[in-house]
Amino acid sequence: MLPLYLVGATGTGKSSIALSIAKNIGGEIVNADAFQIYKGIKIVTASPEQIALDQIKHHLYGALELQEDCNAARYSEMANHQIKDISDRGKTPIIVGGSGLYIKSLTHGLSNLPPANHELRENLNKMSHEELISRLEECDPVGASKINLKNRRYVTRAVEISILANRPMSEIKNEWENRNPKFNGIVLQRPRQELYDRINVRVEQMVKDGLINEINSLPENISGTAEKAIGIQETRLHLEGKISQEECIDSIQQSSRNYAKRQMTWFKREKGFQNVCLEKKDDPNLAIEKIADLIILPDNE
Repeated sequence: MLPLYLVGATGTGKSSIALSIAKNIGGEIVNADAFQIYKGIKIVTASPEQIALDQIKHHLYGALELQEDCNAARYSEMANHQIKDISDRGKTPIIVGGSGLYIKSLTHGLSNLPPANHELRENLNKMSHEELISRLEECDPVGASKINLKNRRYVTRAVEISILANRPMSEIKNEWENRNPKFNGIVLQRPRQELYDRINVRVEQMVKDGLINEINSLPENISGTAEKAIGIQETRLHLEGKISQEECIDSIQQSSRNYAKRQMTWFKREKGFQNVCLEKKDDPNLAIEKIADLIILPDNE
């Protein structure tokens, strides 16, 4: 079955619309949000509610422990496995989210990285963490400025790839297996002010739903990837008494709006997606019908 990509900025209503579409076309939903993939942070990441999970099969929501790191390569491997399984069972995979790089890893395919070299890996494993970082800064200074240097596995693999490919890993990561793919994709949009209003209301609801308690109960040693989820740092500042609850809410709202702006910019550059602008006055059923008219189903490919 041809997968459907339903993407867009945070707050556009992707999850609820995907649920309705899945019911109509016999689909199953695959997460493409870098933070909803983690367990234990359902409120702060606005993950689908249990009532939705009970109606349609959802995949890769709460799939990783908070201590685990994730990147586009790992996500791509996990998601492609789920997409194939759904298709093999005669269902339509509906990939839903707003993490642009994760989504592009599926639509375009990641560039072929050299396989692990056991002899080189053994030699790298003998090096201290500081020596590995120094080596990475020598062979890939751009990559070293962007990677999580605290994660030894990431640093080791980056050095390994740079050595084996005789090129900086950061250059290879910017390449794609397929530069002009054909896929079934829709970007959901809303008028900017309406989107920002929706984000502000959602953050307020998160707090009512127990956001502060959720963050307070998190373990201290969560991964660098999970740590980046908007709302975690802001709430911790409040729990430490450094900002008020009102300031915490304002900060999360501002960070979420900024993130939405970056997402809109990303998807504006991406080709192959059809744009669907939804507005508050639109009837939800008509909006879903409008989207459904653009979906390429197996019978009319």
